[in-house]
Amino acid sequence: MGTRYTPKEMIAKLIGFDTVSRNSNLKLIHFVEDYLDGWGVPHSRVENEDGTKANLLATLGPRDVAGGIVLSGHTDVVPVDGQEWTGDPFTLSERDGKLFGRGTCDMKSFFAIALALVPDFLARELAVPIHFALSYDEEIGCLGVRPLIDQAIRHLPRPQIVIVGEPTDMAVVNAHKSIHAFRTHITGLEAHSSAPHEGVNAVVMAAELIHFIASIGEDMKAKGDPTGRFTPPYTSVHVGPITGGTALNIIPKDCSFEWEFRSLPGQDADEIIDRVAGFAKTQLLPKMHDVSPDTGIETVANAHVPSLVPDDGSPGETLVLMLAEQNATQAVSYGTEAGLFQLADIPSVICGPGSILQAHKPDEYVTIAQVDACERFMRRLIDHVHGQA
Repeated sequence: MGTRYTPKEMIAKLIGFDTVSRNSNLKLIHFVEDYLDGWGVPHSRVENEDGTKANLLATLGPRDVAGGIVLSGHTDVVPVDGQEWTGDPFTLSERDGKLFGRGTCDMKSFFAIALALVPDFLARELAVPIHFALSYDEEIGCLGVRPLIDQAIRHLPRPQIVIVGEPTDMAVVNAHKSIHAFRTHITGLEAHSSAPHEGVNAVVMAAELIHFIASIGEDMKAKGDPTGRFTPPYTSVHVGPITGGTALNIIPKDCSFEWEFRSLPGQDADEIIDRVAGFAKTQLLPKMHDVSPDTGIETVANAHVPSLVPDDGSPGETLVLMLAEQNATQAVSYGTEAGLFQLADIPSVICGPGSILQAHKPDEYVTIAQVDACERFMRRLIDHVHGQA
Protein backbone atom coordinates (compact mmCIF):
# COMPACT_ATOMS: atom_id res chain seq x y z
CA MET A 1 0.00 0.00 0.00
CA GLY A 2 1.23 3.46 -0.89
CA THR A 3 1.51 6.63 1.13
CA ARG A 4 -1.68 8.52 1.92
CA TYR A 5 -1.82 12.31 1.79
CA THR A 6 -4.64 14.70 2.56
CA PRO A 7 -5.37 17.22 -0.21
CA LYS A 8 -3.63 19.93 1.80
CA GLU A 9 -0.57 17.72 2.35
CA MET A 10 -0.37 16.90 -1.35
CA ILE A 11 -0.68 20.59 -2.27
CA ALA A 12 2.22 21.32 0.10
CA LYS A 13 4.32 18.59 -1.52
CA LEU A 14 3.77 19.91 -5.06
CA ILE A 15 4.25 23.57 -4.10
CA GLY A 16 7.62 22.58 -2.66
CA PHE A 17 8.98 21.89 -6.14
CA ASP A 18 10.28 25.03 -7.89
CA THR A 19 8.86 24.32 -11.34
CA VAL A 20 9.13 27.81 -12.79
CA SER A 21 9.06 27.27 -16.56
CA ARG A 22 12.77 28.02 -16.99
CA ASN A 23 13.56 25.08 -14.67
CA SER A 24 13.15 21.33 -15.00
CA ASN A 25 9.99 19.74 -13.63
CA LEU A 26 11.56 16.29 -13.26
CA LYS A 27 11.75 16.30 -9.46
CA LEU A 28 8.00 16.83 -9.28
CA ILE A 29 7.44 14.14 -11.93
CA HIS A 30 9.69 11.72 -10.00
CA PHE A 31 7.67 12.34 -6.84
CA VAL A 32 4.34 11.72 -8.59
CA GLU A 33 5.69 8.58 -10.25
CA ASP A 34 6.92 7.18 -6.93
CA TYR A 35 3.59 7.99 -5.32
CA LEU A 36 1.65 6.27 -8.12
CA ASP A 37 3.99 3.27 -8.00
CA GLY A 38 3.11 2.86 -4.34
CA TRP A 39 -0.52 2.41 -5.34
CA GLY A 40 0.20 0.25 -8.38
CA VAL A 41 -1.01 2.86 -10.87
CA PRO A 42 0.52 2.49 -14.38
CA HIS A 43 2.00 5.62 -15.89
CA SER A 44 4.18 6.78 -18.76
CA ARG A 45 6.29 9.82 -19.60
CA VAL A 46 6.52 11.99 -22.69
CA GLU A 47 9.81 13.88 -22.41
CA ASN A 48 11.05 16.97 -24.21
CA GLU A 49 13.90 16.67 -26.71
CA ASP A 50 16.74 17.06 -24.21
CA GLY A 51 15.12 15.05 -21.44
CA THR A 52 15.03 17.95 -18.96
CA LYS A 53 11.24 18.07 -18.70
CA ALA A 54 8.45 15.55 -18.94
CA ASN A 55 4.72 15.14 -19.24
CA LEU A 56 3.10 12.33 -17.28
CA LEU A 57 0.08 10.23 -18.21
CA ALA A 58 -1.43 7.82 -15.67
CA THR A 59 -4.60 5.75 -15.73
CA LEU A 60 -6.83 4.48 -12.94
CA GLY A 61 -9.27 1.74 -13.86
CA PRO A 62 -9.76 -0.04 -17.20
CA ARG A 63 -7.22 1.55 -19.56
CA ASP A 64 -8.68 0.09 -22.76
CA VAL A 65 -12.23 1.35 -22.22
CA ALA A 66 -13.55 4.41 -24.08
CA GLY A 67 -15.51 7.18 -22.42
CA GLY A 68 -13.02 7.96 -19.67
CA ILE A 69 -12.40 11.27 -17.95
CA VAL A 70 -9.06 13.08 -18.27
CA LEU A 71 -7.99 15.29 -15.36
CA SER A 72 -5.45 17.66 -16.87
CA GLY A 73 -3.07 20.17 -15.35
CA HIS A 74 0.25 21.87 -16.00
CA THR A 75 3.15 21.41 -13.61
CA ASP A 76 5.00 24.64 -14.40
CA VAL A 77 4.46 27.98 -12.68
CA VAL A 78 5.36 31.59 -13.47
CA PRO A 79 8.45 33.25 -11.92
CA VAL A 80 8.52 35.01 -8.57
CA ASP A 81 11.41 37.32 -9.52
CA GLY A 82 10.88 40.90 -8.39
CA GLN A 83 7.69 40.07 -6.48
CA GLU A 84 7.33 40.85 -2.78
CA TRP A 85 6.16 37.72 -0.97
CA THR A 86 5.52 37.63 2.77
CA GLY A 87 6.99 34.13 2.91
CA ASP A 88 8.84 31.54 0.84
CA PRO A 89 6.82 31.10 -2.40
CA PHE A 90 7.75 27.42 -2.52
CA THR A 91 6.72 26.57 1.03
CA LEU A 92 2.98 26.27 1.63
CA SER A 93 1.66 28.54 4.36
CA GLU A 94 -1.84 28.98 5.76
CA ARG A 95 -3.43 32.21 6.96
CA ASP A 96 -7.02 33.33 7.32
CA GLY A 97 -8.51 30.37 5.49
CA LYS A 98 -6.10 30.63 2.56
CA LEU A 99 -3.21 28.48 1.33
CA PHE A 100 -0.32 30.60 0.03
CA GLY A 101 2.40 29.55 -2.40
CA ARG A 102 3.37 29.77 -6.05
CA GLY A 103 1.05 27.46 -7.93
CA THR A 104 -1.63 27.10 -5.27
CA CYS A 105 -4.10 28.80 -7.58
CA ASP A 106 -2.46 28.30 -10.97
CA MET A 107 -2.75 25.34 -10.89
CA LYS A 108 -1.21 22.66 -8.71
CA SER A 109 -4.10 22.41 -6.26
CA PHE A 110 -6.40 20.79 -8.83
CA PHE A 111 -4.22 17.82 -9.61
CA ALA A 112 -2.88 17.67 -6.04
CA ILE A 113 -6.43 17.03 -4.85
CA ALA A 114 -6.97 14.43 -7.58
CA LEU A 115 -3.71 12.68 -6.66
CA ALA A 116 -4.54 12.71 -2.95
CA LEU A 117 -7.75 10.84 -3.73
CA VAL A 118 -6.06 8.08 -5.75
CA PRO A 119 -6.64 5.57 -2.88
CA ASP A 120 -10.34 6.50 -2.87
CA PHE A 121 -10.60 6.03 -6.65
CA LEU A 122 -8.89 2.64 -6.38
CA ALA A 123 -11.13 1.51 -3.54
CA ARG A 124 -14.10 1.59 -5.92
CA GLU A 125 -14.67 -0.49 -9.03
CA LEU A 126 -14.29 2.00 -11.89
CA ALA A 127 -16.45 1.33 -14.93
CA VAL A 128 -14.50 3.82 -17.05
CA PRO A 129 -10.92 5.04 -16.68
CA ILE A 130 -9.71 8.17 -14.94
CA HIS A 131 -6.64 9.54 -16.72
CA PHE A 132 -4.21 12.00 -15.15
CA ALA A 133 -2.44 14.18 -17.73
CA LEU A 134 0.30 16.44 -16.32
CA SER A 135 2.15 18.73 -18.72
CA TYR A 136 5.15 21.07 -18.76
CA ASP A 137 5.65 24.59 -20.18
CA GLU A 138 2.02 25.68 -20.32
CA GLU A 139 2.96 29.12 -19.07
CA ILE A 140 5.19 29.81 -22.09
CA GLY A 141 2.80 28.85 -24.87
CA CYS A 142 1.19 25.50 -24.00
CA LEU A 143 4.28 23.75 -25.35
CA GLY A 144 4.43 20.51 -23.40
CA VAL A 145 0.86 19.39 -23.84
CA ARG A 146 1.26 19.23 -27.63
CA PRO A 147 3.55 16.17 -27.64
CA LEU A 148 1.50 14.73 -24.78
CA ILE A 149 -1.57 14.86 -26.98
CA ASP A 150 0.26 13.61 -30.06
CA GLN A 151 2.10 10.71 -28.43
CA ALA A 152 -0.19 9.62 -25.63
CA ILE A 153 -3.72 10.95 -25.57
CA ARG A 154 -4.34 10.08 -29.23
CA HIS A 155 -3.52 6.42 -28.47
CA LEU A 156 -6.08 6.11 -25.69
CA PRO A 157 -9.62 4.99 -26.34
CA ARG A 158 -11.45 8.27 -26.88
CA PRO A 159 -12.27 9.92 -23.54
CA GLN A 160 -15.67 11.43 -22.93
CA ILE A 161 -14.22 14.69 -21.60
CA VAL A 162 -11.02 16.43 -20.58
CA ILE A 163 -11.32 18.57 -17.45
CA VAL A 164 -8.55 21.18 -17.42
CA GLY A 165 -8.23 22.31 -13.82
CA GLU A 166 -7.32 25.96 -14.31
CA PRO A 167 -8.75 28.31 -11.65
CA THR A 168 -12.43 29.01 -12.33
CA ASP A 169 -13.79 29.13 -8.75
CA MET A 170 -15.12 25.66 -9.63
CA ALA A 171 -17.39 27.11 -12.31
CA VAL A 172 -17.59 25.21 -15.61
CA VAL A 173 -16.02 27.09 -18.52
CA ASN A 174 -16.65 25.95 -22.09
CA ALA A 175 -15.18 28.85 -24.07
CA HIS A 176 -12.03 30.94 -24.06
CA LYS A 177 -10.19 33.26 -26.42
CA SER A 178 -7.24 32.26 -28.57
CA ILE A 179 -3.79 33.77 -28.03
CA HIS A 180 -1.56 34.97 -30.85
CA ALA A 181 1.84 36.29 -29.72
CA PHE A 182 4.51 37.94 -31.89
CA ARG A 183 7.91 39.58 -31.81
CA THR A 184 8.57 42.36 -34.31
CA HIS A 185 12.10 43.55 -35.09
CA ILE A 186 12.83 46.83 -36.89
CA THR A 187 16.20 47.18 -38.63
CA GLY A 188 17.07 50.83 -39.22
CA LEU A 189 20.26 52.68 -40.12
CA GLU A 190 22.63 54.21 -37.59
CA ALA A 191 23.76 57.81 -37.92
CA HIS A 192 24.67 60.76 -35.71
CA SER A 193 21.59 62.20 -34.06
CA SER A 194 22.46 65.62 -35.51
CA ALA A 195 21.88 64.18 -38.99
CA PRO A 196 18.58 62.32 -38.79
CA HIS A 197 18.17 62.47 -42.59
CA GLU A 198 21.18 60.18 -42.93
CA GLY A 199 19.68 57.39 -40.83
CA VAL A 200 16.51 55.41 -40.22
CA ASN A 201 15.33 55.56 -36.63
CA ALA A 202 14.20 52.04 -35.74
CA VAL A 203 12.58 53.24 -32.51
CA VAL A 204 10.47 55.81 -34.33
CA MET A 205 9.41 53.22 -36.92
CA ALA A 206 8.49 50.85 -34.09
CA ALA A 207 6.49 53.61 -32.43
CA GLU A 208 4.50 54.22 -35.61
CA LEU A 209 3.78 50.52 -35.95
CA ILE A 210 2.82 50.21 -32.28
CA HIS A 211 0.47 53.17 -32.68
CA PHE A 212 -1.17 51.40 -35.60
CA ILE A 213 -1.48 48.17 -33.62
CA ALA A 214 -3.15 50.15 -30.82
CA SER A 215 -5.61 51.58 -33.34
CA ILE A 216 -6.53 48.03 -34.36
CA GLY A 217 -7.25 47.39 -30.71
CA GLU A 218 -9.71 50.27 -30.71
CA ASP A 219 -11.38 48.82 -33.81
CA MET A 220 -11.75 45.49 -32.02
CA LYS A 221 -13.37 47.24 -29.07
CA ALA A 222 -15.88 48.83 -31.42
CA LYS A 223 -16.70 45.44 -32.95
CA GLY A 224 -17.42 44.02 -29.50
CA ASP A 225 -18.47 40.51 -28.59
CA PRO A 226 -21.71 39.39 -30.23
CA THR A 227 -22.09 36.54 -27.71
CA GLY A 228 -21.96 38.86 -24.70
CA ARG A 229 -20.03 36.20 -22.74
CA PHE A 230 -16.48 37.56 -22.49
CA THR A 231 -14.75 40.08 -20.25
CA PRO A 232 -13.47 42.27 -21.79
CA PRO A 233 -16.20 41.96 -24.44
CA TYR A 234 -13.95 42.16 -27.52
CA THR A 235 -10.77 40.82 -29.07
CA SER A 236 -8.01 42.48 -27.04
CA VAL A 237 -4.72 43.77 -28.48
CA HIS A 238 -1.68 44.33 -26.28
CA VAL A 239 1.91 45.53 -26.73
CA GLY A 240 4.44 44.42 -24.12
CA PRO A 241 8.25 44.71 -23.79
CA ILE A 242 10.12 47.04 -26.16
CA THR A 243 13.88 47.49 -26.51
CA GLY A 244 15.92 49.68 -28.86
CA GLY A 245 18.76 52.12 -29.26
CA THR A 246 22.20 52.39 -27.69
CA ALA A 247 22.78 56.08 -26.87
CA LEU A 248 20.88 59.33 -27.12
CA ASN A 249 23.18 60.76 -29.78
CA ILE A 250 22.99 57.68 -32.04
CA ILE A 251 20.02 57.10 -34.32
CA PRO A 252 18.85 53.61 -33.28
CA LYS A 253 19.57 50.84 -35.73
CA ASP A 254 17.50 48.19 -33.95
CA CYS A 255 14.24 48.06 -32.07
CA SER A 256 12.17 45.05 -31.04
CA PHE A 257 8.84 44.70 -29.31
CA GLU A 258 6.47 41.91 -28.34
CA TRP A 259 2.75 42.06 -28.91
CA GLU A 260 -0.29 39.84 -28.84
CA PHE A 261 -3.97 39.68 -29.45
CA ARG A 262 -6.53 37.48 -27.73
CA SER A 263 -9.20 36.68 -30.21
CA LEU A 264 -12.84 35.80 -29.69
CA PRO A 265 -13.70 32.26 -30.81
CA GLY A 266 -14.65 32.24 -34.47
CA GLN A 267 -12.90 35.49 -35.40
CA ASP A 268 -10.58 35.45 -38.39
CA ALA A 269 -7.13 35.78 -36.81
CA ASP A 270 -5.56 36.67 -40.16
CA GLU A 271 -7.43 40.00 -40.19
CA ILE A 272 -5.17 41.55 -37.55
CA ILE A 273 -1.99 39.92 -38.84
CA ASP A 274 -2.68 41.07 -42.40
CA ARG A 275 -3.49 44.62 -41.32
CA VAL A 276 -0.22 44.95 -39.41
CA ALA A 277 1.77 43.50 -42.30
CA GLY A 278 -0.02 45.75 -44.78
CA PHE A 279 0.70 48.91 -42.79
CA ALA A 280 4.37 47.99 -42.50
CA LYS A 281 4.61 47.28 -46.23
CA THR A 282 2.79 50.34 -47.53
CA GLN A 283 3.43 53.02 -44.91
CA LEU A 284 6.78 52.30 -43.28
CA LEU A 285 9.03 50.26 -45.55
CA PRO A 286 8.92 52.68 -48.54
CA LYS A 287 10.31 55.60 -46.54
CA MET A 288 12.83 53.34 -44.81
CA HIS A 289 14.05 51.98 -48.16
CA ASP A 290 14.34 55.49 -49.55
CA VAL A 291 17.26 55.91 -47.13
CA SER A 292 18.66 52.38 -47.23
CA PRO A 293 17.53 49.13 -48.87
CA ASP A 294 19.11 47.23 -45.96
CA THR A 295 16.43 48.36 -43.54
CA GLY A 296 13.47 46.14 -42.79
CA ILE A 297 10.66 44.94 -40.57
CA GLU A 298 10.32 41.31 -39.54
CA THR A 299 7.52 39.82 -37.44
CA VAL A 300 7.83 36.29 -36.06
CA ALA A 301 5.06 34.35 -34.36
CA ASN A 302 6.12 33.33 -30.84
CA ALA A 303 3.08 31.38 -29.71
CA HIS A 304 -0.41 30.36 -30.69
CA VAL A 305 -2.98 28.93 -28.30
CA PRO A 306 -6.27 28.04 -29.99
CA SER A 307 -9.59 29.15 -28.61
CA LEU A 308 -11.99 26.84 -26.82
CA VAL A 309 -15.28 26.69 -28.70
CA PRO A 310 -18.50 25.86 -26.84
CA ASP A 311 -19.93 22.38 -27.27
CA ASP A 312 -23.23 23.13 -25.59
CA GLY A 313 -25.18 20.16 -24.36
CA SER A 314 -22.50 17.55 -25.00
CA PRO A 315 -22.55 14.55 -22.64
CA GLY A 316 -19.15 15.43 -21.22
CA GLU A 317 -20.08 19.03 -20.52
CA THR A 318 -23.37 17.92 -18.95
CA LEU A 319 -21.45 15.53 -16.70
CA VAL A 320 -19.04 18.23 -15.48
CA LEU A 321 -21.92 20.62 -14.78
CA MET A 322 -23.48 17.90 -12.64
CA LEU A 323 -20.21 17.22 -10.80
CA ALA A 324 -19.71 20.95 -10.16
CA GLU A 325 -23.37 21.42 -9.18
CA GLN A 326 -23.69 24.22 -11.71
CA ASN A 327 -26.58 25.06 -14.02
CA ALA A 328 -24.75 27.05 -16.69
CA THR A 329 -21.34 27.40 -18.31
CA GLN A 330 -19.13 30.47 -18.42
CA ALA A 331 -16.50 31.96 -20.75
CA VAL A 332 -13.05 33.36 -19.89
CA SER A 333 -10.49 35.53 -21.67
CA TYR A 334 -7.34 33.70 -20.61
CA GLY A 335 -5.98 30.81 -22.69
CA THR A 336 -5.57 27.19 -21.60
CA GLU A 337 -4.62 23.78 -22.94
CA ALA A 338 -8.30 22.94 -23.40
CA GLY A 339 -8.39 24.33 -26.94
CA LEU A 340 -5.55 22.00 -27.95
CA PHE A 341 -7.39 18.96 -26.61
CA GLN A 342 -10.43 20.11 -28.54
CA LEU A 343 -8.38 20.36 -31.73
CA ALA A 344 -7.46 16.70 -31.18
CA ASP A 345 -11.20 15.91 -31.22
CA ILE A 346 -11.39 15.39 -27.47
CA PRO A 347 -14.22 17.39 -25.81
CA SER A 348 -12.85 19.74 -23.16
CA VAL A 349 -13.99 22.08 -20.43
CA ILE A 350 -12.21 24.03 -17.71
CA CYS A 351 -13.05 23.67 -14.03
CA GLY A 352 -10.74 24.08 -11.08
CA PRO A 353 -10.29 25.64 -7.65
CA GLY A 354 -9.16 29.21 -7.09
CA SER A 355 -9.65 32.54 -8.81
CA ILE A 356 -7.71 33.68 -11.87
CA LEU A 357 -7.48 37.04 -10.10
CA GLN A 358 -4.90 35.51 -7.75
CA ALA A 359 -2.80 33.88 -10.49
CA HIS A 360 0.73 35.17 -11.23
CA LYS A 361 0.67 37.56 -8.26
CA PRO A 362 2.86 37.74 -5.15
CA ASP A 363 1.27 35.87 -2.25
CA GLU A 364 -0.73 33.74 -4.67
CA TYR A 365 -3.33 31.73 -2.80
CA VAL A 366 -6.27 29.37 -3.00
CA THR A 367 -8.92 29.41 -0.32
CA ILE A 368 -9.49 26.32 1.77
CA ALA A 369 -13.17 26.63 0.82
CA GLN A 370 -12.18 26.18 -2.83
CA VAL A 371 -9.98 23.19 -1.97
CA ASP A 372 -12.94 21.64 -0.14
CA ALA A 373 -15.24 22.35 -3.10
CA CYS A 374 -12.80 20.66 -5.48
CA GLU A 375 -12.52 17.64 -3.17
CA ARG A 376 -16.31 17.31 -3.17
CA PHE A 377 -16.23 17.54 -6.99
CA MET A 378 -13.69 14.68 -7.12
CA ARG A 379 -15.70 12.54 -4.72
CA ARG A 380 -18.82 13.01 -6.84
CA LEU A 381 -16.68 11.92 -9.83
CA ILE A 382 -15.67 8.78 -7.92
CA ASP A 383 -19.33 8.01 -7.24
CA HIS A 384 -20.18 8.61 -10.90
CA VAL A 385 -17.56 6.35 -12.44
CA HIS A 386 -18.31 3.66 -9.86
CA GLY A 387 -22.05 4.00 -10.37
CA GLN A 388 -21.74 3.14 -14.06
CA ALA A 389 -20.51 -0.37 -13.20
